[in-house]
Amino acid sequence: MLKHLVSTRQVNTEVLETILAEAAALEAQYRENKLPKPLTDKAIATLFYEPSTRTRFSFEMATQRLGGLIISTESAAQFSSAAKGETPEDSIRVISGYVDGIVIRHPAKGIAAQVAEVSEVPIINAGDGNGEHPTQALLDAYTIKKDLGRLDSLRVTMVGDILNGRTIHSLLYLLALYPDNRIRLVSPPQLRLPAETIVSIAGNFTDITEHETLDDVLPYTDVLYVTRVQEERFKEMGLEQEYEQLKDCYIVNASSLDHLNADAIIMHPLPRLNEIATEVDADPRAAYFRQAKNGLFARMALLKLLLT
Repeated sequence: MLKHLVSTRQVNTEVLETILAEAAALEAQYRENKLPKPLTDKAIATLFYEPSTRTRFSFEMATQRLGGLIISTESAAQFSSAAKGETPEDSIRVISGYVDGIVIRHPAKGIAAQVAEVSEVPIINAGDGNGEHPTQALLDAYTIKKDLGRLDSLRVTMVGDILNGRTIHSLLYLLALYPDNRIRLVSPPQLRLPAETIVSIAGNFTDITEHETLDDVLPYTDVLYVTRVQEERFKEMGLEQEYEQLKDCYIVNASSLDHLNADAIIMHPLPRLNEIATEVDADPRAAYFRQAKNGLFARMALLKLLLT
């Protein structure tokens, strides 16, 4: 069904439902300590040119739980041949001769798709700059389905750095697969999606609108998806002052909970900074830590799909 996963635009409803069903089955087996070992004799390379905790650890743990082997570099920009000037394509040509799959994170948008063209083995995009983060979107979809029981007829509010939030970009394409989803994008004007991106996906939703005020849409929200302002993207462009002005533009706190739909869930791809106050953690609607745990099951399902 898939050879590589570099974008959620490659995913149709059949593929997504297959992954979600497999994730649920693997989670049940995990809880019963009865996981199969379909990746026995398979090896995965995790090649990260940007920092990562949850994504790298969950991929490595997913591989090992399913019986596979891992080779890894956490800071490939400094501690691989990239430091000598080797191109990502040449690195992938070499590494794909050693392993059965490669998980790559890179600061440049589009790199995952580029290296997939030269790889002998499946490439999984673990984040490419401000482009996409498709496996985060898979675990996000799994979390929504588990908590709310559906992926259609949702009122989804996405808040924060809509422009640079690659997790938002990937999740939008998955939500567009299902009918009657309504999207609210809440951000300051400087952090909105480009107009052409809105136009390209708008036709797939019942409605998609942009807002600057969060409290106005909270009562009409089933999924509140919060993201941090991406400091690293501002630094890349020399816009540190602008980052300081925008970093705390939206904060979800106890007051926000008073406005939020009682049956909603609050999600965040993590890490969080100030955008969700710690006082929110105890609320049953706070789903972000169980969301992170779901990454193990969604990534196990994807590895099984691609490598067996």
